[in-house]
Amino acid sequence: MADMEEELKCPVCGSFYRDPIILPCSHNVCLPCARTILVQTPEAEPPSPQARARTSASDYDYLELDKMSVYSEADSGYGSYTGFAPATLSQKSPNGVRVFPPAPLPAPLRHSSLTCPQCHRSALLEERGLRGFARNRLLEAIVGRYQQSRTEAAKCQLCERGPQEAAVLCEQCDVFYCEPCQRRCHPARGPLAKHRLVPPSQARGAAAPAAPAAAKKQLPPRKISTCTEHELENHSMYCASCKIPVCYQCLEEGKHGKHEVKALGAMWKQHKVVREQISHCTLKLRQTTGLMEYCLEVLKDNDPSGFLQISDALIKRVQVSQEQWVKGALEPKINPEFDLTLDNGPLLQSIHQLDFIQMKIPSAVPPAPILQLEKCLTHNNNATLAWKAPPLNQTQIEGYILELDDGNGGQFQEVYVGKETVCTVDGLQFNSAYNARVKAFNSAGVGPYSKTVVLQTSEVAWFTFDPTSAHPDILLSNDNLTVTCNSYDDRVVLGSVALSKGVHYWELSVDRYDNHPDPAFGVARINLVKDMMLGKDDKAWAMTEGGICKGTTIGVLLDLSKHMLSFYINNMQQGPVAFDNLEGIFVPAISINRNVQVTLHTGLEVPNHIKQGKSSLSCSPSSKSKY
Repeated sequence: MADMEEELKCPVCGSFYRDPIILPCSHNVCLPCARTILVQTPEAEPPSPQARARTSASDYDYLELDKMSVYSEADSGYGSYTGFAPATLSQKSPNGVRVFPPAPLPAPLRHSSLTCPQCHRSALLEERGLRGFARNRLLEAIVGRYQQSRTEAAKCQLCERGPQEAAVLCEQCDVFYCEPCQRRCHPARGPLAKHRLVPPSQARGAAAPAAPAAAKKQLPPRKISTCTEHELENHSMYCASCKIPVCYQCLEEGKHGKHEVKALGAMWKQHKVVREQISHCTLKLRQTTGLMEYCLEVLKDNDPSGFLQISDALIKRVQVSQEQWVKGALEPKINPEFDLTLDNGPLLQSIHQLDFIQMKIPSAVPPAPILQLEKCLTHNNNATLAWKAPPLNQTQIEGYILELDDGNGGQFQEVYVGKETVCTVDGLQFNSAYNARVKAFNSAGVGPYSKTVVLQTSEVAWFTFDPTSAHPDILLSNDNLTVTCNSYDDRVVLGSVALSKGVHYWELSVDRYDNHPDPAFGVARINLVKDMMLGKDDKAWAMTEGGICKGTTIGVLLDLSKHMLSFYINNMQQGPVAFDNLEGIFVPAISINRNVQVTLHTGLEVPNHIKQGKSSLSCSPSSKSKY
């Protein structure tokens, strides 16, 4: 089973599939990952198939409507992180589009699309959104069996010879101990008395105990696949027209009522002809492997005449084998029981409904658009631009191209191509001035640029906690500014912005602090683990203080111009600079449990006179961590 591990990993997150869904192109993707790559398009009607057919790649590169150019952070300073736009800015621009990246909306737009990360084919979502895609229960079961086959008992990490089975795990030391090593190296007294010891089975990422031989043979219970249209109904029939399983409600009141249906079990057995394909390819692979080994042995022989006697025949055999792999072995095998009759009824009906109109052929490129400066504005780190065609314009305009520089006077790059005249650009850098311009195009070519407008983003970062990035145990209130947790274990929640340059300062006030928990405050990468204390992996930089109390204010200063991170408690700096040499993109982050409640304060200027001095709260090596 180890040979198929890559087949069991999501192409987006690189981890094993979680709640996989099947895309129309037959590839799979995790349901949480599908939400991150979802693209929202304008509320205008989507292009008709006839309009798409008239557009070819050789005519003009810009005729692919609603194209979005996403910049890398390293190249231009733009940020492209879905889910980090503030909640107040997640509304759609009037008569326009939101790009780079599209902010998540509380309800699906009329037109949303999902691009497959493997074959890059786009699928238009229906009103039900991602719930309209079928869940791949079989892939879920295979992933579960594969992970179960890899488990083994956790061993002590301090035994010198023959490691014994671990009895506990210290969450602070992050080390497995057997009972003798725990008594010798981790006594329940002194400074180690406050460390938390848990059974290995409760450790994050720890291997599960080895299962008995009889238990290993038992497969996990099979999950029953439910209908995507009627979630409470199981699949009972197979629609031969749509090539999908359906339930009885789909047949009685749904769109499959007049379609041809077949028994689910019979179609299941017919579609298992893939077993014949596997056997055929396996046999061919064995034959090819034997031929390769024979060729290698022939190449080792030092007899020139003997080699030349068989070389021609050997070359022909290799060529024939290669042709069979290309043309024969990988061709799908069709069961003769399949009904391959072509149903041309819908196609003929569409042809009869075609309505041909005379298109105006432009004779010249369009003139420069006019920027509507009264509608061009910025808010936080977002910019909205609006423009219109010149008056008395006699040429046809097929679309517009919006360009922005990198906020430092660098080269312009495309951020939007489409028919809309209003566009909101998300994820810009704070305290930066962006130059923007727009031009129109048609089949005759691209017109001149409009005048350039300068858009200044906010000097300081305003953000909230992001509910889409929080662990499920995290509870948010007060417009996502106050956070607590319903678990005794530490859980992580991120801020709603990504920062890559500038100087940023925010504060967190402790509203509740019971039973001496260990909250952690700092910054992290967006792909950190969210069910352990902040700073336990190499994706976070954090400070934990066991001596804080209710009413304490923690300040976080992230100076990306100097690549440093500092912490303050009640306006007093905690020692020297906590972390330096910070490079890349960071998101504000904290980790808490149910004994703590914290409120976030942002949009703050960096204090002119921060008290410099030694606080009465000292940081132990385990409470301030750099990975």
